[in-house]
Amino acid sequence: MNKKLMIIPLVLIIIFGIAGFSTDSSDNENNTIFHVTFADPNLYKNGEYNNSLILEKGEYFFRFVPNGSSPKILSISLNGNTFDFSEDFKLVGTLHKTTISEYFTWDYDGEKEFSISEMQEIVISINPNGETMGSISVDILEN
Repeated sequence: MNKKLMIIPLVLIIIFGIAGFSTDSSDNENNTIFHVTFADPNLYKNGEYNNSLILEKGEYFFRFVPNGSSPKILSISLNGNTFDFSEDFKLVGTLHKTTISEYFTWDYDGEKEFSISEMQEIVISINPNGETMGSISVDILEN
């Protein structure tokens, strides 16, 4: 009987922990406005990716998921009726040393935040500058 009384609170803690974790991850997914993953050179037409999206008035930022084989420079431009943005993001590796290993983490350096003053259609162009073999994910998230 004592074991059953101890198991019930443990089960409740696990259930609430899982419910809290799933709620947090869904909040992050809801503010993703744009997502593309390049893992195949055929995704680039004439060496560049182009698409369009509607952005509301607001604050936005880029999030990247690169690795060591991602393009060294990733040029992104956003163009709309009253908005122009262009940035050449540079791939930067950060060395991490532990007592048993060394490894790199990767990110793109450049201006990642931008503001839209009114709702409009935006044309996004992503140019890997000839390096189409490395994988990279690009997201635009709303602040």
